[in-house]
Formats: sequence, structure tokens, C-alpha cells
Amino acid sequence: MIRKALLQIGASALIACVAWNAYLAISHLKQTQHIAAGTLESSTIQADISSILTDLTDMETGQRGYLLTGEPLYLQPYSDARSRIATDFAALRLELANRAQSERSQESQLEALATSKQAEMERSISLRQKGYRHRAFALVDSNEGMEYMDQARALLSSLSVAEKNNFSRLDRERNTSLSKALMETIVSSLCLVVLTACLFGLFHYHGRVLEQETAKSKKTLAVRDLQLEKLTFALSNQARSKTSAIEANARLLLDNYGGFLPRQGHEYAEQIKEASIQMERLRQDLVASPGRNGDGKAA
Repeated sequence: MIRKALLQIGASALIACVAWNAYLAISHLKQTQHIAAGTLESSTIQADISSILTDLTDMETGQRGYLLTGEPLYLQPYSDARSRIATDFAALRLELANRAQSERSQESQLEALATSKQAEMERSISLRQKGYRHRAFALVDSNEGMEYMDQARALLSSLSVAEKNNFSRLDRERNTSLSKALMETIVSSLCLVVLTACLFGLFHYHGRVLEQETAKSKKTLAVRDLQLEKLTFALSNQARSKTSAIEANARLLLDNYGGFLPRQGHEYAEQIKEASIQMERLRQDLVASPGRNGDGKAA
């Protein structure tokens, strides 16, 4: 009973250990996926920030080239960037939706500055297109556009620093998670190996004990079979002796006194003789076995 209880406890512990290993693996996988998603999101935000800075820079470059030359060809970078910047801001706004309020607020300020900068550039370009070159340059010299760009760069830099910090935090979390997962995996695997070894040893010991008990039981059964065989042989001989005596007496009775017996008594004697013969046959059938004759002796 104790061995069976230990085996049941060991098997339950092994199943629990395997389940715990599976839980740890799933937990670490989910955490890794979460960190990977956060890292990807941070990288996307950095790319959006870079795209917006590139858009503003290209727009300013196209503006200055056109103001200096008056050639519409120089407005191409401005036009391309103006068609992209709204989409880039929408992407950045969407990515920052789950970020802190301060970052969302900076994004709103950045959009307002970009709108003001774009309005300033459009005014200067419009003046140049109308032929007011001096007034267009005067607008540029007022440093209104430069102030918008400086503030926009500062906000973009602040957002970029925040994402860099977030990326570094995620990297630290990933390293910590990997170290923790490695340690937990090693400990859990060692426990699983030790528990499996103990359970295997217990199974081996239980098997040897069962073999010993089986051998002992077989030996005990063999002794009992021998005793039963001897008892059966002795009872069979006694029964044979009794039935032989009954048969002999019935035969003598019929042979010697059959003429003096009434008809009914003669029938009773015949029945006794026939019954003794049938009892002897029954005895032989009961004791008969492979390797033995009807006398119960070895053939």
C-alpha cells in the first residue's frame, strides 16, 4: 500500500511538474511576444518621427530653392513632402494613442507647429509666384519659419528620446526575462529530471518486489498443491479401499447366500454391488489427471 501510494504521489508530482514547465514556457512566450510587440511599436514610432522630420526638411528645402531661383522645378520636394506629411502625422498619432499623455500632447503641438510652418512657406511661395521676391525674402528673414522649425525639431527630438528610453527599457526587460526564463527552465528541468529518476527507481524497486512476491506466492502454491495432492491421494486410497470392501462383501453375499435371500434382498445386494462399482469409477474420474493412472500413481 505504501509503495502504491508513493507511486501515485510520484506520478501526480511528475504530471504537475510537466504542467508547470508548460505554464512557464507559455508565460515566457507571451512575455517575449509582448516585448517584441512593444519593440516593434517603438521602432515604428521612431520611423514616423524621422519621416515627419524629413517631410519638414524637404518642404523647407523646396521652399528656399524656389525662392532663390524662381524655378517651379525646385518646388517638387516641397510638393512631395506636403502630400506625405498628413499621412505620416496620422500614423504617428495612431501609434502614440496608447502612450503617455505628455507624448500625445507633444504630438498635438508638433502638428500645430507643422501647420503653422506650412502656412508660412505657402505665403512665401505665393509671394514669389506673384513676383514679390523682396517681400517673400522679408518673410523668410523675419525668422518666423525658423522658429517653427526649431520648435518642431525640439518636439521631434523629445519624442525620439522618449522612444529611445522606451526601447532601452524594453531591451532591459527582454534581457531580464531571458535570464529569468533560463534560470526557471534550468531549475524546472532539474526538478523534472530528479523526479523522473526517483519515479523510475521507485517503479524498478516496485517491480522487483512484485517479482519476489510472485516467486514466493508460486512457491507457496506449489507446496500447497503438493500437500493437496498427497491428501487427495490418501483420501482416494481410503475411498478405494472402502468401495472395494463394499463390492467384495456384496459379491460374497450374492455368491454365498444369494439362494437364501428373498428376491427383494437379492436386488438390494445387486444395487449395493453396482453402486460400489460406480463409486469406484467416480473416484477414478475425480483423481485422474495428466501423467497419472486411475490408481492416482505416476504413470
